[in-house]
Order: sequence, then C-alpha cells, then structure tokens
Amino acid sequence: MRGGTVVEDGWLSERARAAEQVVPGGFDLSECVREPIHLLGGIQSYGTLVAVDPDTGLVEVAAENTREVLGTDAEDLVGTPVTRVLAAADWAEAVEATDGAEHLPAALPVHAGAAPRRGHFDLSAHRRDGLLVLEFEPREGGEEFTFSGFYQGVRRALARLRSAATVADCCRIAVREVRALTGYDRVVAYRFDGEDGPGEVLAEDVTEGWEPWLGLWFPATDIPPQARRLYRENWIRVIGDVDDTTVRLHPSTRAATGTALDLSQAALRTVSGFHLEYLRNIGVRSSMSVSVLTEGRLWGLIACHGAGPLRMAPETRSACEMFGAAFSLQLAAIGERERADALAGSGRRTAEVAALLDGGLEQRLAEHGGAVRDLLGADGLTLKRGGRVVTDGDRLPAALVEALGDQAARSRPGSLRATDRLAEHPEYRTARPEDDGTAGVLMVPLNPSGDFLAWSRRERPLPRRWAADPSAPVQVGPRGERLTPRGSGAVFRATVRGRSLPWTAHDHATARELWRLLTDLVLRHADALRALNDQLRMTNHDLDSFAHAAAHDLKEPLRGISNSATFVIEDAAADLDATTLRRLRTMQRLAGRMDGLLNSLLDYARLGRAGLRVAELDLDTVLDSALEVAGPRLAEQGVRVVRRPLPRLRADADRLHEVLVNLLVNAAKYAGDGPDRWVEIAVEPDPSAPGAPNATATAVVVRDNGIGIPPERQAEVFDLFRRLHGPTEHSGGTGVGLAVVKRVVERHGGRLWLESAPGEGTAFYFTLGPSPLAPGAPERDACQ
Repeated sequence: MRGGTVVEDGWLSERARAAEQVVPGGFDLSECVREPIHLLGGIQSYGTLVAVDPDTGLVEVAAENTREVLGTDAEDLVGTPVTRVLAAADWAEAVEATDGAEHLPAALPVHAGAAPRRGHFDLSAHRRDGLLVLEFEPREGGEEFTFSGFYQGVRRALARLRSAATVADCCRIAVREVRALTGYDRVVAYRFDGEDGPGEVLAEDVTEGWEPWLGLWFPATDIPPQARRLYRENWIRVIGDVDDTTVRLHPSTRAATGTALDLSQAALRTVSGFHLEYLRNIGVRSSMSVSVLTEGRLWGLIACHGAGPLRMAPETRSACEMFGAAFSLQLAAIGERERADALAGSGRRTAEVAALLDGGLEQRLAEHGGAVRDLLGADGLTLKRGGRVVTDGDRLPAALVEALGDQAARSRPGSLRATDRLAEHPEYRTARPEDDGTAGVLMVPLNPSGDFLAWSRRERPLPRRWAADPSAPVQVGPRGERLTPRGSGAVFRATVRGRSLPWTAHDHATARELWRLLTDLVLRHADALRALNDQLRMTNHDLDSFAHAAAHDLKEPLRGISNSATFVIEDAAADLDATTLRRLRTMQRLAGRMDGLLNSLLDYARLGRAGLRVAELDLDTVLDSALEVAGPRLAEQGVRVVRRPLPRLRADADRLHEVLVNLLVNAAKYAGDGPDRWVEIAVEPDPSAPGAPNATATAVVVRDNGIGIPPERQAEVFDLFRRLHGPTEHSGGTGVGLAVVKRVVERHGGRLWLESAPGEGTAFYFTLGPSPLAPGAPERDACQ
C-alpha cells in the first residue's frame, strides 16, 4: 500500500506509517502527545528550586524539599525574602547576571541555606514569565571544579570536532568526545528524518556488553511534538535517575497564570511518566540529551544513557551545551561546503545543457528534454509556462500539475520546492491517483504567475532496520495503552513505501544553477546575492550566539578562580613563602587578563546580536562625546586634536561613538616620538568609489603621525585579539578595538581600510553605506 510500510514477510500495516510520524489517528497517543511536560509542577530531588520576584526579592514558588536541602520549609519560605536562604550579594549577582535575558541561564558557586543545612551549592538562574528561577544543586565534598583540566578537555574536544570533514566524521567525533566528557555508558548521534519524523542512529560510542544501536531507526512517537519544541528551546536535558521521586512545587499553581510554574529552562525539571517508563524499558537509569539545530530547525540529538544514576555538574552541562552548539555549527559548515562543491561540480554540465535551450525555451525543451532530465537523474520533466505544458519522460497527472502551479505562484522565483514523499503532503495527495507511480518532485518556480520547471521521480522502496516493531508503537502497560515500544532487542526489518530516491545537495545545486542560467542576468545576480547574504547573516548570527554563550559561561568559573586566589592571599599571606605569593598574584593577574578578554569577546558578540538604530546625526556631536572618553588619553600622550569640517550622516550614534573612541585611543597608544603629536578627523573623497573624487563619494578619515604599521602587518590589525606588540607595550590592551571598528562599519554596509608606513603615521578610512555625507561645521584645531 503506497504511503504505508511493508514488512519483508509480506504483510501490510497502516499502523507502521503512524510509527514513522506523529499523527492524530490509528491509535490513542493523545495523553502522551498532549502532555504539558513544561508544566508538570515538580523537579528532580537531587536539588531544589525557588522562583522569586526579581523586583521585590520575595519567593513566590518553592519546591517542597527546601527544608531537606536549604533548611527552611517551602510553606514558610513562600512570601518571604529569598535572602533567608541566599546571601544578599549572591542574590544581587543572580539578578544582574540574568537582567535583560529572559532565557539566558547563569551559574555560580554559592554558600546557601539556613542552619543546620547551610552548605556549598551550584546555583543556576534564569528568567521565566517575570520570575527569577533559582536552582540549587548541592556541591558534594571532593567535587571542586578544576578550571584548567576542564578547559583543556573542552578545548581538545572542540579542536577534534573542527577537524571533521563529513557529517559521518562529525557524528563519530561528537559521540566519542561527549562520552569522554560525561562518562555515560552509551552516547549516540541521532538524526531526524524531517523535524517531525523518525530518527536514525548515525554514530555510537557504547560500553562493552551493551546492545549496539548503530544504523537503527526509532519511531517518531518516541519523541512527541512538545518534547521536540523543548529541545529547540533548551539545548540540554539531564535526567539523573529514572527512579527518582518527583518533588512537587508549592504552591502547585501560580495565581498570576492559573498554571504550574513554567520549567522549560530548568535543569531540574521533572520528567514525564511516559518518558521514565520508556527509559526503563530500554534498560536506562540516567540520561542526557543535547539538541543539534541547523538553520533554526531540530536536526537531531546527541543522546546519552547510563546504566546507573549519574548527576551532571553545571559546568559539565555547560560544556556539553557549548559542544552541542559547536557541533551544530560544524554540521552547518559541512552542509555549506557540500552545497558549494556540488554547485562547482555541476556548473560545466549545466551550462552545456542550458546552451541547448537557447532560442525558445518550450521548443528547445521538447527537443532536448532528455538532457535536462538526466541532469538530476529524474524519470520525468515538466515545464509549465504561459499556459503551455511541455513534458519529457513520465507525465504528471493534470491535477498535480495544477497543484504545483498554485504552489509556484505562492513561492519566490528560483526557490526550490522538493519532496521525496508526495503522498505525505495533503495539497498533493488528492491531486494524484493511487496508481500513479510518482513519489518525488523537485520544482523551481519561474515567476509569480505560477510557471515552473519540475523534475519527478518514481517510487523506490527503502529498506530500514527498526529498533522496535514499527507496526506496534504502543503496547499495554501499567496504565493501559501506553508508549512502551521496547520489550526485546529484536531488530525489525521493514521497507518504507511511497518514497522516491531523495533529492541530494547536488540535485538542488544543479536545479538552482539551471534556473540561474535561464534567467535574465540582472535578476540572476540580484537573487544570488540575496541568497548568499541570507546564508551569511544566519551563519554570523549562529557564530555570534556561540561566542556570546561561550564567553558568558566561562566567566563564572574564572571569577571563582580569581576570588579563591584573593582569599588565600588575604587570609594566609603571613604563612606563605615569597614564591607561593608570587604565583598566587600571577594567577590573579592572569585571571584578570582572561576576564578582560572574555568581556571583550562578549562586547564583540553583542555587536552582532543587537540591531542598529540608524538615524540622521551630526558627526561633530558624536565626535564631541567620543573626545569626552578618549580626550584624557590623548592629553596624557600630548596628542593634539585637529578637527576638519564634518558632515551630517545616517548611522547608529552609539556604534559610531565606539568607532571614533577606538580610533582616537589607538592614536594615543601609538603616538610618535616627535614633539608635535597630532590626530586629525576629516572627510575626504573615497578613491575606490566610481567616478571619484566627487561630492557624494566620501569617507571619514582618522589620521595620526604616530609610529605607523609595517605593510606586511597591516592585514592583521583588524583581527580579533590580534596585537602587533607585547601585552605591556603601548599601554597594553586586548586587541579587540579595531575588530570592533571593522564590525560596526560592516554592519552599516560600509568599508574600512588604512594607509600607513612605519614612522609616518596611520590613516584609517571608513564609509557608512551609500548615503551621501553632507558638509558640516568649519575647521577647528584644539588640543583635547
């Protein structure tokens, strides 16, 4: 039966199809599918939780085990200040760390609780629905966090991941490194067949004696839609013990919402009974899942299983979360490279075929349709243009051609619409007869009128090895009909029907290239540029988010290192020898240096995450505010400021302020040795603009007569954390200032370049997009 699943011994089952995707019929999974797993009203018992109004500091919700963990009853704690169980300084730090970041967690070591339960805890904090949710996890003796070993382990894992050249290599490295970081008995890389489809184990690292899962498929019902939503929102999920007793929250519902506290972002969030039963059925006592997302979609999971209970320290969770983000970025990079390679490989042949179609597309396609069809290894080719339909090979049903035309009219010309399972799309299912052999279509819309070019493929049965009988995704369990798909280690071999061979990256690249060659040159260039910009913007956003998360998570353990060194010096200085004191002070200095680097990295990442507030402004006014900051540095070095007539322009005032401050401070740092030191701010013709010089092709220049930059080093100055001198030379610094200038200018759509020679000074030029610069105030010359 098309669209179902056929087991190899010949019997048919529509329920097998339901095992591959979450659907509302066939069997009753409604209790599991609809369960609000983020509102279960409880936590895992190895820690405790309180939710606090960040403005008043009053506790609104508390877990019922706060007496056992923190020494105060939940009923007594609700409605009272959180400082009963948390030091005021730690509370203030948690508020500040999560300020303005609804979903950004923060973690710090604290000494919390009321006597006699006061002890050491790892405190995680995040904002949710107007409350600051605090999670306390006891830090047992002997579990002190060692930053150096932890950092080196994470660094090695990330370095190995960056070496992966294929998806398979990436997955193999990921499971091995995550297992080394965590100590679980099984770690698998699990890819979904579509966001709502079943999943396949692509790589596995497993302890000896455990049943291998490599290559097995798991039904979509194993991970219901609401769980997938949480995986997209919260990158990591840890279950310490499937036999743990859930701790309820007090009160059970919030008066403001009428529902339980939303625990979507909580590390301690309790677990659905369905999922616990599922884990017990596969012999698992503890688990962790790390989300893998590409282009905002849930690609799959890194799933970890343990034979016994296993707690995961917050820093290890953070490392795994960071590793998952890096894994996601590496997969995206591999995908981009594969698409680029496919495009390069298909270009020559596609150009030859496109040349055959020159001089009347419909007529030429009727003559050379076989060559166009063979480009993608398709069974049929259909062109609908201007009311005419031209085909080669398999013919599509007329109703399906009409449905594809409607879809093309709603799509952007040149965008691809591809599926290898037509029967699963409601808009196409009714447009094709049951006996039609077409299972896959790749379509390129040609214009908003509904014209298109489409390749089609026939059904190709697809064998799969299932970890459970795909015809029986539910069995009778302790609470009636339940999702209990595991009962044995049997592998079920089944053949999926109703699908064609999948459309590859090469197919997509070839179709896009052919469309490009058949499109007007100007439109072709504009569409390609727009697509590349969209891809680059998405990649930059992912990289900015990763840099921000990495720098943020590393700051907390670093602060602990610095504070510990300070306390040792203050409390035991008299008992320490000179060598130990010197080493401790070196530790303080290096921690301060790293803290500065992380702050710079956070600032740099924020430039990519925040939007620009562009408005017309007076450059003179912005320069005045920049000199308030940079003026003392210039005066200290005896650098005279020369101001030429400056224009009005369109820019983000705050970001332009950062540009000028960094360039002026740079002039102060690298001032020359002569008695007359100066820095000039002016507007000059842009020599790279077409027809320059003229009134509208202008650039802002900040020029000094400092020490200059050797030609062979000039390309390096805009790199992040790159300094051309030692850390103590020329007033030190982190090497971020010019990288910030470059990023701000490029975010405005402008350009940045320099002209310099050793001993002759440096001139930094920048533009801020296509808007013309208007003349400004008269020249001023003042030492600031």
